[in-house]
Amino acid sequence: MTSATRPSALPRVPETADAVLDGLDPEQRAVATALHGPVCVLAGAGTGKTRAITHRIAYGVRAGVLPPAGVLAVTFTNRAAGEMRGRLRQLGAEGVQARTFHSAALRQLQYFWPRAVGGELPQLLDRKAALVGEAATRSRLRLDRTELRDVTGEIEWAKVTRTVPEDYPGAAARAGRLVPRDAGETARVFTAYEELKRERGLIDFEDVLLLTVGILQDRSDIAEQVRGQYQHFVVDEYQDVSPLQQRLLELWLGERDSLCVVGDASQTIYSFTGATPDHLLDFRVRHPAATVVRLVRDYRSTPQVVHLANGLLSQASGRAARHRLELRSQRDPGPEPGYGEYADEPAEAEDTARRVRQLIDAGVPPSGIAVLYRINAQSEVYEQALADAGVPCQLRGAERFFERPEIREAGVALRGAARAGDNDPLLAGVRGLAARVRAVLRGRGWPPQPPAGSGAVRDRWESLAALVRLAEDVERARPGATVADFVAELAQRAGAQHAPTVEGVTLASLHAAKGLEWDAVFLVGLCDGVLPISYARTPEQVEEERRLLYVGVTRARQHLRLSWSLSRTPGGRPGRRPSRFLDGLRPGSGSGAPGSPSPGASGSVVGGGPGAQRGAEGGGERARPARRRSLVRCRVCGRTLTDAGEVKLLRCEGCPSDLDEELYERLREWRSAQAGRIGQPDFCVFTDKTLMAIAERVPDDEGELRSIAGVTARKARSFGAEVLALCAGEEWDPAPTAGQAE
Repeated sequence: MTSATRPSALPRVPETADAVLDGLDPEQRAVATALHGPVCVLAGAGTGKTRAITHRIAYGVRAGVLPPAGVLAVTFTNRAAGEMRGRLRQLGAEGVQARTFHSAALRQLQYFWPRAVGGELPQLLDRKAALVGEAATRSRLRLDRTELRDVTGEIEWAKVTRTVPEDYPGAAARAGRLVPRDAGETARVFTAYEELKRERGLIDFEDVLLLTVGILQDRSDIAEQVRGQYQHFVVDEYQDVSPLQQRLLELWLGERDSLCVVGDASQTIYSFTGATPDHLLDFRVRHPAATVVRLVRDYRSTPQVVHLANGLLSQASGRAARHRLELRSQRDPGPEPGYGEYADEPAEAEDTARRVRQLIDAGVPPSGIAVLYRINAQSEVYEQALADAGVPCQLRGAERFFERPEIREAGVALRGAARAGDNDPLLAGVRGLAARVRAVLRGRGWPPQPPAGSGAVRDRWESLAALVRLAEDVERARPGATVADFVAELAQRAGAQHAPTVEGVTLASLHAAKGLEWDAVFLVGLCDGVLPISYARTPEQVEEERRLLYVGVTRARQHLRLSWSLSRTPGGRPGRRPSRFLDGLRPGSGSGAPGSPSPGASGSVVGGGPGAQRGAEGGGERARPARRRSLVRCRVCGRTLTDAGEVKLLRCEGCPSDLDEELYERLREWRSAQAGRIGQPDFCVFTDKTLMAIAERVPDDEGELRSIAGVTARKARSFGAEVLALCAGEEWDPAPTAGQAE
């Protein structure tokens, strides 16, 4: 399982095959030594499944049972495949292929296409949305951005479930799909999309699997050649296999049964893409003689976190729930999970950022903390709140690590240093890999100490610091490693998108958090309509939403906090309720339910609304005093304001403005200079709406300035004097103030 924090060091390669088994628990050892016939590993969250299967492959290779070139391990992301290759390399199992389904299929398709079809393989389409949009136009349909995304998703679902366009309407109805447009219209777009691809000689990622399946089905000679290459298969995350991937796996196997699968039906969260746990749950039906091993010893999370996770699943229903694994924590006790209720989303984000800051001040590294939410649109308010609190953060799914400009530049410098060796003046007299990497980066302007604050400058520093930490790990694992060795390590990691850890709090959706873990996890926005999402209507869809929350809970090693808000915006109607999945689990929501929190579970309520006077139970943290937010009305027309931007301006967007335009422009120029000075985006100083509010109200003193939404106490300390001077008509001094060094 990939850790989201930095490992202490890369392990040394075991000297013998038996040494590969050292440190495995009895169930993991059973997996590692089951080298013949079909094997099914049912592995709960945090139980060391990746450790078990990589040690199994390595033990088989080192013992001479499995030929390394004859093993194909497949998983679902390049990162996971890259991590698996790295672990196998450290276990002395070089030569084993670890790839995604698409990567393995594409490699075979490129090799066999000239022989099976003739000519060159059609060009691979990186992104299909633009072509789907063109197909919609050809079909005389107009799709907005959301519809375009959803229709594209429907086409992908149809292809991985092996559904042709004319069969799509019936298949979508049987599957209970919530189609973005009329199913017949979607089928027309699907047909036009396939026609456009054929006309332009293009294939998409789903075609890679479909065409490989077609060749292996139609050409027995090619199928036998592939089976002669690979005799043993390992499939990770088997609960996420689609019907198309399962068919490809069957063709790779042929009549053989040398297959090991690992998965957890309770972590099936991608059924909307065609994934199904049925292949995992039916494994014993297809392979009656299979060895089945259950991994339930949880090495990741404290008993308190595991207790909550088990309680969450105890209330589940459906087939996956009947096969759930009861986890048993192997860690020492930790703090109880915390709960928080807030009046609105900004209040929830502000308090979350405050608690994150407290954890960092207590010694938890930023990279060991995550804020997880159901939908990506929830991230913005947390980005802003963390920036206001001076906390560095990274948005998972944003620019890839190895594509960052500073990393590319560092790579060029390191390759140059590797070629020059001791002839490089930067390395003269410098000994040790980590010291040499530091010297090269210092030559590119990287200082040993981090810059103050957060933002772009800090992000660049943290990226390069991650390279230094990786060099330290490589040097510990391989004493005597050179800069050239380090450059080779970076090249391997770049190919697999296996990035080193960057110090910053992670912001991610629950789906993007799958496979990761942190010391502290904040699960935010947990209200009905968000989790479960409003369009989850069937029992199966609602249960998948429950599993998504389970995945979020099991990402936490020690600290876990679950929170929700009663309204989206300040002053809004408090019509939300906490997620139904927390009923019987959170304090005050009923007792006696299976898996209800153990004595001492902490709960807090922040920010008014129903139940605002509930305190922490059983000696947990005390609830903060409730903050009642009164209705905010437009100062022009008197209408109740709910939009956050309108609340900040104290008027409707359409009402007349008394904006001092000259002051507004001066404030914008001042903000741009401040942002450049501290290395942050402009909005991290003040948003446009906050500047407009200042330019409309023209405050005379700090109290009046602080009354403007968006002007926090920290920002007032840092920027208040200059803002008030600008409001008084004075020229601002470009020299930095003392407060800006905070």
